[in-house]
Amino acid sequence: MTESRRLLVIHNPTAGRRRRRRLDAVLHLLAEAGCTITLVPTTKRGDAEDFAATAIADEVDLLVAAGGDGTLNEVANGLARRRELGLPALPLAIVPLGTANVLAAEIGLPGDPAAIARCILSGAPRRVYPGIANGRRFLCMAGSGLDAFVVQDVNHRLKRLLGKGAYALETLRRLWLGPPAPYRLLIDGRPETAAQIILAKGHFYGGTFVIAPKARLEEPLLWACLFRRGGRWAALRYILAVMLGVPHRLGDIEILPVRRVSIEGRAADPVQGDGDIVTRLPVDIRIDEDGLDLVFPA
Repeated sequence: MTESRRLLVIHNPTAGRRRRRRLDAVLHLLAEAGCTITLVPTTKRGDAEDFAATAIADEVDLLVAAGGDGTLNEVANGLARRRELGLPALPLAIVPLGTANVLAAEIGLPGDPAAIARCILSGAPRRVYPGIANGRRFLCMAGSGLDAFVVQDVNHRLKRLLGKGAYALETLRRLWLGPPAPYRLLIDGRPETAAQIILAKGHFYGGTFVIAPKARLEEPLLWACLFRRGGRWAALRYILAVMLGVPHRLGDIEILPVRRVSIEGRAADPVQGDGDIVTRLPVDIRIDEDGLDLVFPA
C-alpha cells in the first residue's frame, strides 16, 4: 500500500509503561515519515469499537489499533458496525501492546517499533474473515469450556503483574474446581458433544502455541477443535498437548473445518473471543463472509 498519511490511532492506555514506550517509539517513527496522527485513548470498554465505527473516512486513511487482542477485537466490531451503517470501509493496522498478542503473531508482525512502523507505512492490506459469535466478531479464536472460564475469572491485577502467569494460576484453580459439564454441539447440522471446544480463525492460540495448523485468517473458514474427554487429567493432557504444539496428534482431539457451529450447555456459561468474554451460551458461531482489510507486514 502507499504510505498512509492520516492515521487514527485507537489506544488502550491500561498497558504498562514499557508498552507505552513501544507505542511512543512507533508514533515518533510515523511522525518522522510525515504521517498526520490523531491519538484517541480509550477510557472504558466499548470505546475502541465506538471510535472505529464513527471515524470520518474523509479524514482518515488508516485505523491503527494499539492495545491487546481485546482492543483489536473491539476495533474489528467497530469496523463491522461501519458496514452495517453504510459508512466507507477503512483498513486496519495494529500496534501489539497486550499480554499474548495472538493476532500479531498470526500475521508475522514483530514487536520492535521499527518493524511495526514499517508495517503501518508500507504493509499490504489483505482481506481476512472474522468469526461471529451471537453477533460479536472475533479475529483469532472463540471458545467454550475451561479456557472461557479462565478468561472470565482471571485476576486482572495479577494479569498486570504476571502477564501470562496469571492465566496459568487461574487454570490451576479451575482444574481444582473441576471442568464444566460436556457441551452439546451442532456442527454444520451434525450433532456432536465435547468437553471443550475452540473455534480457530488462525493457527495460534494463547501466544504462539499452535492449535489448528491449517487455519488461516485469509480463508473464510473456521476450524473446530473438539476436546472430547472430560475430567481434570484429560484437561491437563490437553493443555500439555497445546503447549507442545501437538493437539492434532491426539486421538481424542478432533480438528476439522466448519462453517457454522451452535453450542449449548449450562445457560449463561461464558464464551470467550480473542481473550475476552464476548457472549454467553447458547451461542451460534459462523464466518463473517464480508470480512475486513487487515494490514500485514510487507
